[in-house]
Amino acid sequence: MKKIGYLGLGAWGYCLASLLANQNNCQVVAWTANPDLADHLNRREPHPRFKEYCSPDRLSFTTDLAKVLNEADLIVESVTCAGIRPVFEQMRSLSIPNCPIVITSKGIEQGSGQILPQVAAEVLGEMHRPNLCLLSGPSFAKEVIAGFPASVVASGYCFETVQKVCDLFTTPSFRVYPNMDIAGVAFGGALKNVIAIACGISHGLNLGNSSKAALMTRGLHEICKLALAYGCKSQTMYGLTGMGDLCLTCGSDLSRNFLFGTYLAQGNTVTQAQEKIGMVVEGAYTCCSALELGKKYEIEMPISKAVFDIMNGNLTPQEAVKALMQRTVKEEHL
Repeated sequence: MKKIGYLGLGAWGYCLASLLANQNNCQVVAWTANPDLADHLNRREPHPRFKEYCSPDRLSFTTDLAKVLNEADLIVESVTCAGIRPVFEQMRSLSIPNCPIVITSKGIEQGSGQILPQVAAEVLGEMHRPNLCLLSGPSFAKEVIAGFPASVVASGYCFETVQKVCDLFTTPSFRVYPNMDIAGVAFGGALKNVIAIACGISHGLNLGNSSKAALMTRGLHEICKLALAYGCKSQTMYGLTGMGDLCLTCGSDLSRNFLFGTYLAQGNTVTQAQEKIGMVVEGAYTCCSALELGKKYEIEMPISKAVFDIMNGNLTPQEAVKALMQRTVKEEHL
């Protein structure tokens, strides 16, 4: 039986840990920094985000990171974009097994502009780069844990590792495609969250479906421009982790980024909106990273800049909409 060490027990972490534990040959030990949550779940009480589900028998919980890593055949990360570096630094101080390490968080690190697999390789050491893999795509935890059909992609630096991850995560209702453009997979998954916030703001202002369609289309163009400058493949941006994830997160209140934007448009502060959602809003973090990279590569990112200005109180949502609509009209290039 395979042992899987799982890091992080938010909604997505618990969902995927449960999915893996329901596979016949997997025993999953999941780590959380919250001892109350670990005790709660070990008593077989339901997860706070999934009160209608019971934990699989082969899923256990601990605050002991060494116990999670010991003799693991696979390690999966589902913390946060900002938290991945400190958590991996804790891993580095322990004995890290030579096994695939799957990153499921979506974001770009502020300051360094690195995608999360690059952060992991820097912290854990280059010897672990062939083991690193990224899982991304259009998938809501609430739907995946309910067994609704979903398709995502796995990417990495070594095809053999990627194929192992695809095989292990694939179930009759959760389909995983390999895609070796790891930068493109990371960019698509990270930057769509910023556009989802913009669409949420539009929704909160009751601006209709036409405005959301425009934001999604021009937002994808914005993502593509930056991604291509970074060295990603354009085809990836039109696949599951690009357009697919964009379509999912820009029109549903199951998306915390979309909901965050809606709350901002309704007059809530960033702090108030975060508190209402009760989970980390990765797009708020990644927005800053996107603008840093846009400046570096001299790429205009008007939608991301509008989201940033609203979050930081530089513009009201209404002023940001007016500024976007009054930009100089140029020929549409895709």
